[in-house]
Amino acid sequence: MANQVFHLDKDNKIMEIDLINGQFSSKEAIDLIGEMIQVKIKYHENKIKDSHNEEDVKMRESKIKTLQNELAKFRAHINTQEGTIFINGTIKL
Repeated sequence: MANQVFHLDKDNKIMEIDLINGQFSSKEAIDLIGEMIQVKIKYHENKIKDSHNEEDVKMRESKIKTLQNELAKFRAHINTQEGTIFINGTIKL
């Protein structure tokens, strides 16, 4: 499965997508993860625009704030690292 991006387990019940799997410089890691988090933030912002439910809006605003805080922590941590950084990001369904 080295070059396979998508696969199912032997029972075809769990699907995995290897979204990221490699070594990156600190700048590349920050750029890559930052862009992925921005996509998630944009998703929640779009849902807020379409929502008429105050509880849903508050929940999504909280998720956006959490994502922004986690991105700041990630950037601070990565900036202390030397050399290349290995990132493995798998989505399991």
